Amino acid sequence: MKVKVISVLEDNYMYLVIEESTRHALAVDAAVPKRLLEIIKKEDVVLRAILTTHHHWDHARGNEELAQLLPGLQVFGADERIGALTHRVSHGQELSFGTIRVRCLFTPCHTSGHMCYFMWEDDSPDAPALFSGDTLFVGGCGQFFEGTAEQMHTNLTQILGTLPKDTKVFCGHEYTVRNLKFALKVEPENEVVKEKLAWAKQRDDEDLPTVPSTLQEEFLYNPFLRVTEEAVQRFTGRTDPVEVLRALRSHRDNFKKPKERPNPQAMLAFDWGLFGPFLEKK
Repeated sequence: MKVKVISVLEDNYMYLVIEESTRHALAVDAAVPKRLLEIIKKEDVVLRAILTTHHHWDHARGNEELAQLLPGLQVFGADERIGALTHRVSHGQELSFGTIRVRCLFTPCHTSGHMCYFMWEDDSPDAPALFSGDTLFVGGCGQFFEGTAEQMHTNLTQILGTLPKDTKVFCGHEYTVRNLKFALKVEPENEVVKEKLAWAKQRDDEDLPTVPSTLQEEFLYNPFLRVTEEAVQRFTGRTDPVEVLRALRSHRDNFKKPKERPNPQAMLAFDWGLFGPFLEKK
């Protein structure tokens, strides 16, 4: 299986997973239909299904349009708020798309219906892949919009953290440099953090993605997976793993907050010229 990393919107990723023997494909978080269809045409594949991690518009906004353009398209997810949903999946459910196997991993917290997707091919030498949406990022984790620190701790330690260590992690956003700057504040003596941050900055300068990482790497520099480490506990002033995670998330939320930016939908409206008539009247 081949994974195409597609950068869209301001810092989002969507993915096209191709079964090379049949040229059938799955999309993960199909946010920008036009861009996805361009890649599908270039790769000469047939899109069979969309796997949506959660209902937020920057991950699911393309579902309805694609379902209209491609009759019979299957849309999988765990939340009724996901547009054009045809198959509601549950934790541990396994799906098959040709040789590609998918295990659905329910990780509520960022949203109450967040689902990650673990993919592999039987008898393949390639490492499996995790599409972690906004639950696990390179060097970080998602905000607790609709859940608790207890839920995120379970997600990271019992559900995602127990996957094979060579699993490639494909997350929903390019937040790596910022995440690792925070990780360095948490563990200023962590040489792996320093090395990964330098690498990520170079990738950012060259406008290249920092995904995928591997689960094994994440345990070396991602503070949200290192809540039992002495340095991380010292930074938070806590020792209970859930309380460490809660404190980390609070610190991360307040870490060099960026200046207020326009609402992403408003930015798209400007891009599409929808405000033109109003601006001309002025």
